[in-house]
Amino acid sequence: QILQFLSYQIVENILCLADSASISELTLDGNPIAQEAWYKPTVLHHMMQLRQLDMKKITEEERRLASVALRKEEEKRRESHRQTLLKEKKRLTICNIAHHWEVQQNRLVLKLSNPEHLQGEEPCQNNRKAAAEACGFPEEEGRSLETILGKVVPGLESHLVEIDGEMLCLYGSGALESLDRNWSVQTAGNIVTISFIFINFDEIIPVLSKLKIKFPNFLHLKFKETNLTTLQQFNALAHLRRLEQLTVESEGNPVVAFTLWKFYVLFRLNHFNLQKINGSEVTQNDMIMAERLFGILAYVASSNMPYYRLISLLGDCRKKQLCFLLEAKGKKFGTVSDNGNNRRKLEGENGTRSVLTYISGVLQMEKQEELKEKKTFCQGYIQQLVKEAAEIHVKYESLQKLWPQMFVELVRDAVIEMHHKDSHRRQCLQSLAEEKL
Repeated sequence: QILQFLSYQIVENILCLADSASISELTLDGNPIAQEAWYKPTVLHHMMQLRQLDMKKITEEERRLASVALRKEEEKRRESHRQTLLKEKKRLTICNIAHHWEVQQNRLVLKLSNPEHLQGEEPCQNNRKAAAEACGFPEEEGRSLETILGKVVPGLESHLVEIDGEMLCLYGSGALESLDRNWSVQTAGNIVTISFIFINFDEIIPVLSKLKIKFPNFLHLKFKETNLTTLQQFNALAHLRRLEQLTVESEGNPVVAFTLWKFYVLFRLNHFNLQKINGSEVTQNDMIMAERLFGILAYVASSNMPYYRLISLLGDCRKKQLCFLLEAKGKKFGTVSDNGNNRRKLEGENGTRSVLTYISGVLQMEKQEELKEKKTFCQGYIQQLVKEAAEIHVKYESLQKLWPQMFVELVRDAVIEMHHKDSHRRQCLQSLAEEKL
């Protein structure tokens, strides 16, 4: 059968020919489909009865190669479909995480009756836009978060861990648990950038110590939708091993709205010698400006801090250095003498910065609870002591009133007992003998 120049463009146009068992020769010259790489393998696979294709005899080797090529094409198509499904699941999972984040931040409930609603509407819209972008929806669909949630299927994870080349992305607070699992040395060593998304910063603080152990080569931290609200929170990053780049996205991080936040980061994390902040190169002028702006702040904080507290913040290495200095001078560590000189030695380039610390809200609440328990215990203990002291005082006053009469009676009884010496001695000896028995 000859079918020339009939504009066949898809394989479905000719698959109906496979139903005819009498066709043994087929020619499709001039059809666009004949230019496709998969054309010959597909035709040979579906039309096993053919003996000639495009005026050429079909050999068994060609049939075998066509079968292999078609099988590879099918595997490639299945793999492509699987990757598409994985990407779609990832997109929906991120959308689901964004929804949970919205609920957590109480941004879903719009109080239309509240006059202040209009003031708080813009941040909500910005956050919805960020969630829409994370989910891959168009901006017009992202204007309403309910539109996004309507596309999310139930049963999705509330967190996601993704490794993309040298970057580790953690979505949702549940993803932090992945840092506790066993990572291969090669995978952990390849991680250079760690990104936290839709995770409260106070929940990130406890795992910062694990980062320098798990990922020894990471140099870049990224924060997006992490509730960075105060400059004080950046103090928690000072305990990392090293850091060259820091990226803080404006979405979900109000601290970026502060004009001086970058200078504070440069001052507090001066020991890291940061190279970039939010993609911008750090210059020497930036370092000088940071020192001018916040140097006095650290000095005042350290000056008003008790000496023992300052010692505890400086670390074991600095303590040993100070002990060695004091012992060399023949002075005892921790004495009051030369307290001012010792303080100046301790407050070196990084000494004053070390007093700028951050206590997360959870730890602050725990400390307040602990302080409340101690206060309750102390109050009860003092009340008990006061009660016992009052009882002792009452007994003492009663004794002062009764003692003169008691003393007279004691003296009288003693005189009466010893009036007859012989009988008194016999009575004493008898009582001693009874005690021995």
